[in-house]
Amino acid sequence: MSQAGQSGRYAASSVVRAVLGFAVLVACLFAGTALVRWTGLPVPPSVMGMAILIVALACFARLEAPVGLAATPLLKHMMLCFIPAVAGVMEQFAVLKTGWLPFVAASVLGGALTLVVTAITFQALMKRKEVA
Repeated sequence: MSQAGQSGRYAASSVVRAVLGFAVLVACLFAGTALVRWTGLPVPPSVMGMAILIVALACFARLEAPVGLAATPLLKHMMLCFIPAVAGVMEQFAVLKTGWLPFVAASVLGGALTLVVTAITFQALMKRKEVA
């Protein structure tokens, strides 16, 4: 088979895997939404969907590559998702003038906590990868 035919097959295979990964992400989001509505738990549906995704990835290791392939471009452009939130904050600027300290404290502490938890998780996963 020619090299062009092989690269075309690889590209098609990559697209199919990315679509499968995206379908898994969407299915986990919908499952999280359904579970929150069904149980009435006070948890955001997207967080519940992420928990379902973690369980699915732990149970079915073969899903890791397709989900990673689908998630990479989404994570690469994640900052675009924060534009509406920043616009909403700027709309409430008058309120922020009077109560800016709790907002800044929560933002800084939340960011620092996220950074620490991410670093600890990354280190744990790297140690786990070295052992395997």
